[in-house]
Amino acid sequence: MSTGRPESAPRLIADIGGTNARFALLEGQSHRDEIVLACADYPDFVSAAEHYLTQVGAAQKGKRPVEAAVAIAGPITGDIIRMTNHVWQFSAARVRQQLGFSRLIFLNDFTALAMAVRHLPESELEPIGGGRPVPNAAIGLIGPGTGLGVSGLIPSGSHWIALQGEGGHATLSVMNEREMAVLRQLHQRFSHVSAERVISGPGLVNLYEAISVIERKVPDALTPKEITRRASEGSCARCLEAVNMFCALFGTMAGNLVLTLGAVGGLYIGGGVVPHLGRLFKSSPFRDRFEDKGRYAEYLSAVPVYLIRSPLPAFVGLARSFIDPGPRLEAE
Repeated sequence: MSTGRPESAPRLIADIGGTNARFALLEGQSHRDEIVLACADYPDFVSAAEHYLTQVGAAQKGKRPVEAAVAIAGPITGDIIRMTNHVWQFSAARVRQQLGFSRLIFLNDFTALAMAVRHLPESELEPIGGGRPVPNAAIGLIGPGTGLGVSGLIPSGSHWIALQGEGGHATLSVMNEREMAVLRQLHQRFSHVSAERVISGPGLVNLYEAISVIERKVPDALTPKEITRRASEGSCARCLEAVNMFCALFGTMAGNLVLTLGAVGGLYIGGGVVPHLGRLFKSSPFRDRFEDKGRYAEYLSAVPVYLIRSPLPAFVGLARSFIDPGPRLEAE
């Protein structure tokens, strides 16, 4: 596709989550001038993008990017894009016109992460049990942040195809009586209890509050960070149970994803929540529940899991989106 873009001109890349919008300029496959903006500080995506371009001195004609790729936390099904966990919604075509781009790519945020995983250095991947990945086999991606992202990477001849889906909204699976009691509490609030309702930052709060109701205690108004801190300190038994249940339910969901995709090439954990759990995650029931699949326990025990420690891994996938095939929307 010829766009008339000068070879020296940078491209804009952006990773838009439910809480933060991360921007950078791309030159070749390398990015620079990374800035993180709070989505709540801007009325819409265009305002945030213009603010970023001004901040890095790239808003003026001649310096302004004419191509961009944007990963966004929400389904990409047509010109109108609506974020699942934030109020932004917009026309992709209108955004392209407002920002003056000759080419504008939109893709799901976990599709971008899927496009990145094969290009991340081993030093940025922390093993969480299992054996060696099977070469040229499907790979699974999952990660709790403001929501729960799910994707996969499927080999197809000499190419890899990143999946675009909304697996975080699949119905939550529970495994024991305590989790069933929590599910009953959550069902009263949400009717349909998706995996994202518990396996996410806000989900950790939902778990803590549900456990408090079951224990007939008044829950404190805690953030996910405060719940994690109290659990780590051992100062709150309900917080510790919430974190452990979060990890157990996450393990069940991750194991389901591996079985669904046949992802013996490995499972990769993204998102912002798990890296902040630290030793709580390492000592949690995650891996046991990941493998707790009855007759397929041995199958799961061989699958390696990697926690992504890269600071901005979606940027790697966004850079690849200009050259690699995969599901995306090109604004017209």
